[in-house]
Amino acid sequence: MNNTWKKVFILLSAYLSAIAFAVIGGVVWYKDKEDEEIRKTLKLALIVTLIFTGIFALLNIFNYIGGLASNYYSSAAYEFYSIMNKLVNIAEIVTFTVLIVKALIDKSENKEVAVKQQNLQTEDVNQVGTNSSTKENNIQSDNSVKDEKSDN
Repeated sequence: MNNTWKKVFILLSAYLSAIAFAVIGGVVWYKDKEDEEIRKTLKLALIVTLIFTGIFALLNIFNYIGGLASNYYSSAAYEFYSIMNKLVNIAEIVTFTVLIVKALIDKSENKEVAVKQQNLQTEDVNQVGTNSSTKENNIQSDNSVKDEKSDN
């Protein structure tokens, strides 16, 4: 499995379940040979998951405290909770969708960058070869000029 799909799998597990993310994230976190990009994705997914978990926790506390009051479910406070809960759910979906799309797009950008770097390295090697052959020609011409002067 390549790095792009690992990133997507990490982000998808973070969206679907905090427990699944903890298991997958723990496995990836403790592997010594994992790529740094995957670790960055893991840290980002952890932060985003913790933020949304905290927001949902605050909303649930508000709802439970409101449930202790009479007529809470027909009040404006319950409407506020309901609207905020829906908005946070939509924000979570949009956030993880953007992160997954970004992970998929970064793959193609990384390939383009790698091809450009390879082309630059090839050009550098060609220039070094050209410069060395030019220097050899200059040295040979200098030697021939010295030979001509010594003959005169």
